[in-house]
Amino acid sequence: MAENIEITEEMRAVIGIVSAPWTHEVTTTSVRAFARGVGYTDLVYFDEAAAKAAGYRSLPAPPTYLGTPIFIPGESSDTFSGPKDSGPSIDHGLPNLLDGGTETEYYGDICAGDTLTVTSQIADLSTRQGRSTGMMLITTQETRVVNQDGELVAKQLGQAIFY
Repeated sequence: MAENIEITEEMRAVIGIVSAPWTHEVTTTSVRAFARGVGYTDLVYFDEAAAKAAGYRSLPAPPTYLGTPIFIPGESSDTFSGPKDSGPSIDHGLPNLLDGGTETEYYGDICAGDTLTVTSQIADLSTRQGRSTGMMLITTQETRVVNQDGELVAKQLGQAIFY
């Protein structure tokens, strides 16, 4: 359990550095699989005719589904499929990790057939005292999602809590 965590100038220096871009695909199969996996039953996620009748170009991506990263052996992270070493990392030395949650804001529709370009950056670093974990380092990551037409269609803010 960490008693004190100092956010150093080296740690702060990574804030705002944008990762290499990575391509995500949105397919009818991936939309259906995600919707099924989380228990959605609305036909717009499964049937093209229902989706078009509801005003979509194709099957809409369900909430929080931002496509599937294209995996390239040797270039992709085995854990998350994005690019290996695409951006700076923070050397904090803390062994434990908790998911602090993710917020997604949409600016446009994401539908099957879209090709998305995703980048991310550390947006903020902070510390907080936990009741049972001791001091925690909270990293906030901003992910931007741009479609094949160059339009920003979504932004996510996610927090990781290290202790």
